[in-house]
This record gives sequence, structure tokens and C-alpha cells, in this order.
Amino acid sequence: MICSTLRRVGHMHIYLVRKASGVSKGHHQHTVGSRPAASEFAARGASGNVLELLGKSYPQDNYSNLSRKVLSRVGRNLHNQQHHPLWLIKERVKEHFYQQYVGRFGTPLFSVYDDLSPVVTTWQNFDSLLIPADHPSRKKGDNYYVNGTHMLRAHTSAHQWDLLHAGLDAFLVVGDVYRRDQIDSQHYPVFHQLEGVRLFSKHELFTGIKDGESLQLFEQSSRSAYKQETHTMEATKLVEFDLKQTLTRLVTHLFGDGLDIRWVDCYFPFTHPSFEMEINFHGEWLEVLGCGVMEQQLVNSAGAQDQIGWAFGLGLERLAMILYDIPDIRLFWSEDERFLKQFRVSDINQKVKFQPLSKYPAVINDISFWLPSENYIENDFYDLVRTIGGDLVEKVELIDKFEHPKTHKTSHCYRITYRHMERDGTST
Repeated sequence: MICSTLRRVGHMHIYLVRKASGVSKGHHQHTVGSRPAASEFAARGASGNVLELLGKSYPQDNYSNLSRKVLSRVGRNLHNQQHHPLWLIKERVKEHFYQQYVGRFGTPLFSVYDDLSPVVTTWQNFDSLLIPADHPSRKKGDNYYVNGTHMLRAHTSAHQWDLLHAGLDAFLVVGDVYRRDQIDSQHYPVFHQLEGVRLFSKHELFTGIKDGESLQLFEQSSRSAYKQETHTMEATKLVEFDLKQTLTRLVTHLFGDGLDIRWVDCYFPFTHPSFEMEINFHGEWLEVLGCGVMEQQLVNSAGAQDQIGWAFGLGLERLAMILYDIPDIRLFWSEDERFLKQFRVSDINQKVKFQPLSKYPAVINDISFWLPSENYIENDFYDLVRTIGGDLVEKVELIDKFEHPKTHKTSHCYRITYRHMERDGTST
């Protein structure tokens, strides 16, 4: 933690608020000043306190690191607000899967879960997905912990094991996810993911394949770059083919025909082999999703030992920013009618091009401070800036470092860029 650093820079919050309010002169009481800044810091729960969240009580301990800013976003569920751009993307994906994949009785093959609680156990978020205890993704500096055993989910994959254990073999999960991150137009501590999972039995996978009855899903061999040790090469290649075909059809539905697509090998703890899909959009290669063949150990532990499957995950903000030309991720949280009305369309597949709201120039503020001798986490500073500056803060970048030649103490200088997203200064 950077408690000592916060004490050093805490006296500067009034200056930061005044500086930020200059972006929307005459309206700062509705933005930065809408809640006393001191109350924002109270969210960093001391041991013995209890946090009430979504109707449940959670004891606080030394792992608790939720800020008021983040807590204010829990339960907003932008993906379920009709005509919100994230809702439009979700509905387009859902409609595509409902129409393209139908079960034996004419009902949709994929079930959809878009209202699962974002509060999960650390077991759900990490252990169920085979993420090692020492994996860097578990770091307190990168996640929002309710306490040592519960957290705000860092990905919708946190629900995979439970749904598989319930007997589901084809489903989509949509929800808000939380990660401590840098501050710029592409990153926000809350964003939204859509997860897809499908399992196949031997009969389902090999139906229509010549001599398919003689093929097997499983074997005991060695792991390679191309397959897991328990999967046959035939089964792996068929699952991989089905996965890539499914996702190619999805992005073609979203972006239109003639799209250039390429697959890049990557690594995830819960799939192997794993891939990222990139699309060439307006002459630029953009990564839009990650996917892979599910780790059989995960599938087996959930009780589906006789099946093999794939999983994918995509960011709704990422797709919406590309499809609708939305330049700043903060805009998704705007309640300005001029933003929201642009997405009130009669057809969810209608093309929309976002029209900017703000004509304010950027306001720059540089801040420097000495770092504590140990345990400085940059994301703690970013949380502090978001807490004080709110959504007026467009970007934070480290522009200078200094080490004192005698004491060897280090200072950092950050440049904070403020820009209001709306013309008249109305709060978001």
C-alpha cells in the first residue's frame, strides 16, 4: 500500500479539485464536489468494519481495497440498460447465437446469463480456472478485493466452473468486471465482458466425420504447442475449427462481410491451445477477443469428464468503441441524454456513428511526490486520482523520475489531463 504517500499528497486534493473544476466552470459542484472527498477514502476498509454490498454483508480485512468510485459503479449493469451501446452489442451477439445455434427441439442452444453477481470468491475467480497461487494476475494491486476471500470479478470466466457443474454445455455470460489499471481513454476500472462456452460429447463432435465412430476424444500422451496431453489431435483440431468458425461468423455478423481476420497464438491458464482474434478495421489490425480449447482439468473438475470444449471472451466496450466510433471509455457511464439518445434505434443492427459532445480543451496538471521506501503500487495512485478527479480525468502518464543523489529517495512526476466529456459541464 502507499498509505504514507497518500498522506503526503492528500493535502493536494483541494488543489486538484479546483484545477479540475476549471474544465466545467460553474458546474464543479455537480462533478468533483458532488461528494465530500474525505468520504471517498473511507472505502478502504479497516479490519473489523463490514461492507454492505448488493444486499450482503462482508467483513473487511487488510485485503479490502474498494474505492467509493468503484463501489458507485457496482449494480449499474450498463449491459442491461435498454438502448445503451453496451446493451446493443450484447443484444446483437445474443440474437446471432439464438438464430445460428438451435437445439434439437427448436430452442436456442446457448443459454444467456447477464445478471450474475459481480461479487465472487477468490476460488471462483482464480482457483477454479487453474490460475496458480503465485500468478501475477492475483496481485492486490491489480484487483478489487472485498476481503481476503471475496472480490469483484476480474473476468466473467469466474462463473465457468459453476455453470459447467450445474450441467450446462453451451452458454453465454455477460457482466461487469473490475480491474485496477492505468488511466487513459481506453482503460477504466469497470468494464464489461461477454463469455462463451461450448462442450461436445464424442457423438456431437464426430457426427458427419468419415469413420467418426472410430475416433476418440481422449488419449494419454504428452502436451505440445498444438494440444493437451489428454486430447487426441483429431478432437483438438475439430474443436479448434468449430471455435474459429463460430467466432468468424460472429464478427462477420457484427462488422460485415469481407473482413480480414487473423489468429495469433497466446496463453491463458484455462485454455490450450489459446488464440487471440485480430481484425483489420479501417486499415488497422485490432485485437477483439481471446479464446481457446478449454483445459480438460477444469472441465473434469466440474463433472463433465466425457466432454471436450472451447471458450472465448470479448470486451463489450472494445467492440462498441470500434463499431460506433466512441473515442473515450468514460462516455459509457454518461447519463447525458445527448449521448444516450444516439443509440435509441429501432433495429439493434442499425449503424450508429457517435457524435462528440465536448468542445472543451484539455486542462493539464502535473503532480510530483516522493515514493515510500517500499510497497509503492502505481494503481493505488491511479485509484486516488480517480477518487478525487472522477471522470473529469482523461489520462494520467508518468513523465519524469528523479533519484536523490545522497538519500537515494525516488520521486515521480505524473501529468494529469482533465477534459470534460460534455459541452455544458453537466455531470456524468
